[in-house]
Amino acid sequence: MSPRVHELPTQAVILAGGQGSRLRPYTDDRPKPMVEIPGTGTPIIGHQLAWLAEEGVTDAVISCGHLASVLERWLAETELPLSTRTVVETEPLGRGGGLKYAAAALPRPDEPWYATNGDIWTRFPLREMAAFHAERGALATLALARPQLPWGAVRTDDFGHVVDFIESPTVNFEVNAGVYVCAAEFAALLPERGDHERTTFPGLARQNRLAGFPLPHGAYWRAIDTAKDLTEAARELALPRDRPAD
Repeated sequence: MSPRVHELPTQAVILAGGQGSRLRPYTDDRPKPMVEIPGTGTPIIGHQLAWLAEEGVTDAVISCGHLASVLERWLAETELPLSTRTVVETEPLGRGGGLKYAAAALPRPDEPWYATNGDIWTRFPLREMAAFHAERGALATLALARPQLPWGAVRTDDFGHVVDFIESPTVNFEVNAGVYVCAAEFAALLPERGDHERTTFPGLARQNRLAGFPLPHGAYWRAIDTAKDLTEAARELALPRDRPAD
């Protein structure tokens, strides 16, 4: 049966196995995706599952590692908006290997799928990203974000005089936002061990089979890596927005 590349994905993989060492002490007793941004009332993975369900996902495979039992217990005790299954790495496989291992548990292997890192707090229209992916005939599409620098920037003139200070400017280049749309065939191209960003992605880019979807203007995105990220995300999410979240 040939892959149905133009249909919207209804299944997803969440990579939730990292140790989150830079988030200690929050991750001393829970995996990184189980950390809650203050004021939200839900762990990061709870937000991700709700977002995926709103975008039409019915099944999610969650790749666990560090303190997997804590995450599995939360999943079992929580009323969820979609069906979930966990897979646990018995040894570290790297991000690419972990993604391949989890993708093998997807319920519909002949259909496209989403993937997301378990430490991403974002909200944007995944259906638009999936349509962008299909239009370009890509094997994988990355969401691209323009993050803000954590420091203030200094602007100088050609002679070297300081002319301005800019607080936490948005960078001029795009970064991998940690959210993907994947064709069914993409899983077979992932490494058994290692990082797909160093192996699979460069190869697909050379073949023009890798696409990049810029996050829509105003879409919120933040990777939660440190305690400072938690504090800043709580402050940002509490700010009034010009329009309702997607």
